[in-house]
Amino acid sequence: MQIYILRLRFFIIRIFKLKTKMKTKLILSTCILGLSIFLSSCNKSNRFKIDTSENRVEVKIHRFDKDMLSLDTTNIKAGLKKLYATYPEFLPEFANNILDTAATDTQAISHLFYKYLTDKTFAPVNKKTLQTFQDVSNIEKQVSDAYTYIHHYFPEVKLPEIYFYVSGFNRAVMMNDKFIAISTDLYLGSNYPAYKDYTYEYMLYDMRRECVATDLVSTTLFRMFVMNSSQYRLMDNMLFRGKVMYLLSIVMPNEKPEDLMGYTPEQWKWSTKYEKEIWAAIIDQKDLFSTDIQLIRKYMNDAPFTAPISQESPGRLGTWIGWQIVKSYMEKNTQISLTDLMKDNNYQKMLEDSGYKP
Repeated sequence: MQIYILRLRFFIIRIFKLKTKMKTKLILSTCILGLSIFLSSCNKSNRFKIDTSENRVEVKIHRFDKDMLSLDTTNIKAGLKKLYATYPEFLPEFANNILDTAATDTQAISHLFYKYLTDKTFAPVNKKTLQTFQDVSNIEKQVSDAYTYIHHYFPEVKLPEIYFYVSGFNRAVMMNDKFIAISTDLYLGSNYPAYKDYTYEYMLYDMRRECVATDLVSTTLFRMFVMNSSQYRLMDNMLFRGKVMYLLSIVMPNEKPEDLMGYTPEQWKWSTKYEKEIWAAIIDQKDLFSTDIQLIRKYMNDAPFTAPISQESPGRLGTWIGWQIVKSYMEKNTQISLTDLMKDNNYQKMLEDSGYKP
């Protein structure tokens, strides 16, 4: 009987040890599988990541704003002559687009500069601008990183020069084939008191210094790629802008998605929470294939909310949903390169191949 009990105990111990070994192996296998899936996921999400220290594109911002605001008002003509020498290509564009004056009319330009620089209303604005953008090295680094990405994946593209200027709250962006320029006096902070009399409340959040680099890079991308669609449906607009937003997230990987989109954290949270309902509304209302320009604008243009969806929603939900579709498409089709993505104008097939189901 004692021998039987001893054997039974031995047998139980062996089973316990065997189960423990099996359990350990199972746990180990599960961990390895989980790690593999995690690494695979990381590789998938980071498959476009590059080392920005190699073949780096260094961006130096041309500070027309600083030089203009530093002009000696007692000798404007001499200062203007120096500005022409320093900015031979930009100043004529500034005269035409911001001053609405012929570039050759130096007398009129001198008068307008003097009037602006001595204006009591804009004197504190100009001072705040110089303080806010005294050092722009971090902005240059952000744009340099992004431009290095762009040059890596699209080496044939000639990247634009970057200029800062002031416009008296007139115009946020200027650009042509050679440059992109941003009005720094429109990025003094969402709580800057002077803005309340000049712009809409829903636009204030993006009027911050932190938004400058993102705005420069997104403007660069929208300048590089033009929508090509014979049908010009809402779907085409959504996916085109979604492609650009996806590319923006690739070339600026360290930025939060809500910052890339220009959403507050609350707006991003709302969009994520109601993504399924937003998509259902677009489908149920038969808006996806609409070519109604007014309807398309309601989904795509900057606004306090996206009218066809909800008054509680943020604006530009068409772009936001387009971005989610493109992201799903690129995650499911890992053989697609960024060049392939940006060249692809078959938005119907892109939607079908995305498997998008929020």
